[in-house]
Parts: sequence; structure tokens; C-alpha cells
Amino acid sequence: MSVASSNAESLVAVGEFDVKIGAPDMIPVPTGASAVGRHALEKEYHGGLKGHAFGEMLTAGQPQLGEATYVALESFSGTLNGRVGGFALAHLGQMSAGSEELRISIAPGSGTGELAGIRGELLIRRESGTHHYTLNYRIG
Repeated sequence: MSVASSNAESLVAVGEFDVKIGAPDMIPVPTGASAVGRHALEKEYHGGLKGHAFGEMLTAGQPQLGEATYVALESFSGTLNGRVGGFALAHLGQMSAGSEELRISIAPGSGTGELAGIRGELLIRRESGTHHYTLNYRIG
């Protein structure tokens, strides 16, 4: 699926991904401060986005109570709708009062190979234990 835009063609890739999140390494914080955990990330993407990503995630809050935040960076390498290269994704996720907010953007300037100049956002949907993604992007 594609839609014309003024500077570059807007494109979409959809599919699923598998994710492994490592156990937290606790970051030293001052006495009485909220705990912060560091987790290794490993993902395998299937569909329009095919390849692997590795990264790190930082977490804070009380996810068991539905109150937490995470930030993460992941570096992807593989193909995107047949174009070979890579890019980085920057995550900001928050949950509070029963609602979740998630923003995942392609880091500006991170595109390599045939993905140089890529910009866009990744949307994630979890359904029956499976992670689905939609990547809205443009190159150029």
C-alpha cells in the first residue's frame, strides 16, 4: 500500500515480530529513589520488514500496578519491502490509570544502505500473544 506525498512517497510495511526481553540489570540509584532496570532486547521481524534488531530498554515504575514507563533504542538490519539496509527505532511507552501510550519513531539520520534517509513511525498491536506491526515510512 502506498499513498503519494509532496516530497517522498509514503509507504507501509506490515507483519509480525518475535521479541526476547532479557532479565533486568538494576541501575544503581540513590537511596529512596525509584528503581530503574536495564533490559537487553532481541527481535526478529517477519513480513514487509525482515531481519533482526538488537537494543536496550530502560524501565521505571510499577508495571504490576499498571503504572510504568519505558524507553528503548533498537537497531534493525535486514530488508524493508525488498530494500537492504538498517535503521534505529526510538521507543517511549507509558501506562497509567488503565491506559497505554506508545510512540516508536525511526531515529532521524539512522538509515543505512538502501534505507538511507528513512523516516517514519512503527505501530504495534498485541493480539493473542502475537506482536503485529505497521511501519509507516518514507525514504528521501
